[in-house]
Amino acid sequence: MSELVGALDQGTTSTRFMIFDAEGNVVSVDQREHRQIFPRPGWVEHDPVEIWSMTTSVIEGALARAGLHASDLIAVGLTNQRETTVIWDRETGEPVHNAVVWQDTRTAELCLALGGEEGPDRFRDKTGLPLATYFAGPKARQLLDDLDLTQRAERGELAFGTIDSWIAWNLTGGIHGGRHVTDVTNASRTLLMDLATATWDADLALEIGVPTAILPEIVSSIGLDLQCVGPLDGIRLAAILGDQQAALFGQACFMPGEAKNTYGTGNFMLLNTGETPVASEAGLLTTVAYRRGKEPMIFALEGSVAVTGSLVQWLRDNLRLFDDASEVEPLARSVEDNGDVYFVPAFSGLFAPHWRPDARGVITGLTRFANRGHIARAALESTAFQTRDVLDAMVADSGVDLRELRVDGGMTANDLLMQFQADILGVDVVRPKVAETTALGAAYGAGLAVGLWSDLDEIDDLWAEDRRWSPEMEDSERERLHHRWEQAVQRSLDWA
Repeated sequence: MSELVGALDQGTTSTRFMIFDAEGNVVSVDQREHRQIFPRPGWVEHDPVEIWSMTTSVIEGALARAGLHASDLIAVGLTNQRETTVIWDRETGEPVHNAVVWQDTRTAELCLALGGEEGPDRFRDKTGLPLATYFAGPKARQLLDDLDLTQRAERGELAFGTIDSWIAWNLTGGIHGGRHVTDVTNASRTLLMDLATATWDADLALEIGVPTAILPEIVSSIGLDLQCVGPLDGIRLAAILGDQQAALFGQACFMPGEAKNTYGTGNFMLLNTGETPVASEAGLLTTVAYRRGKEPMIFALEGSVAVTGSLVQWLRDNLRLFDDASEVEPLARSVEDNGDVYFVPAFSGLFAPHWRPDARGVITGLTRFANRGHIARAALESTAFQTRDVLDAMVADSGVDLRELRVDGGMTANDLLMQFQADILGVDVVRPKVAETTALGAAYGAGLAVGLWSDLDEIDDLWAEDRRWSPEMEDSERERLHHRWEQAVQRSLDWA
């Protein structure tokens, strides 16, 4: 039996294919960025055709780099940017429009109208989610309305899905018999799924305005038996997980009370709550962590932050403060502290725990003393401050004081940020040896489904610590800085 498993990781800014061995080590990887399309302020789109082209390219590239063929893989797992919404023609396979990205805010007025007198929590009891621009159901409704496609949708001529559905459909044949599916983690991000039953809810679909005829089949996260064609011909697509749930799985957070934080385009903290969904009173999301076969669902509390790593890209591309993202750390280190400068990157409003679509980005505390270094440092610190806000909410909801926070994602390579994160949280921050745990989680799910790993304990044994940062800041300074951050947040509100 082959002991290599593949993971297709389709993210917000890039797509990559990684191959892992039975010890969880990286054997090969290929990665390519795709375009970010900004038609209007607050609107963010991707080209689904470009994403599918990148998908085939990185699969072929990773196999070629290692001198492998698809047949050398035992299975493949898929993980994806969640909430990003695609609608396509079932007969032609052509998208009807660009994908509407999870960061996009065009549904703000629709979400307000859907909330009515009950407000953003109208559907929270059933879905675990507030009515917000973040989620996929309203995005689908907006596309159908804007393009006058509702009747075609009702006739079943169109297919809707998050990016996992689009990729899986194409991987398994597309117009030639492709499977229209989504896993339970992605379905739980649409505002259309009943958390208690893991099924589409007809009343929700009717209220939000998404015809049930376009919805994919909801399947478990782990244990799928979907046969691939094309670049992975004959290989079993055995797992699908939304990217943050995949990272939770890749961090081996299998026990209730274990948490991880992923530092990517945005930041996403998930806390495993076991087989019981925990209703949030502090602005967090109740979501599905994963489901293995017919076993009970495992749930999580999640705090989502829209802009963290993408803020570094913005400093690079829009302000031209540096040429490469890796230069942000030395620039931030060029000053001793933030100089009382705070950067609230509410480019798409504020997500958890605030849920304020009216917020917009602000830089506060500027004087003639401030320079490029202070802005770079304030940008990095904003990631840590936003994480602190989410962790405080998570502790309030769960009653669990975290002993440590497992972290992953590209920004964990930034030592200055990680130390400040430990300082502002007051707990240890721990990075694993494989920092890109999103792809690893998808690989673990696929390998578990086909017997490469026998159980969760075997996967847990593979997790290994790479680096630990412990708090060095005095409590009084920690609280002073966080109070100033809270003042800055207040200045970002009521703008849009």
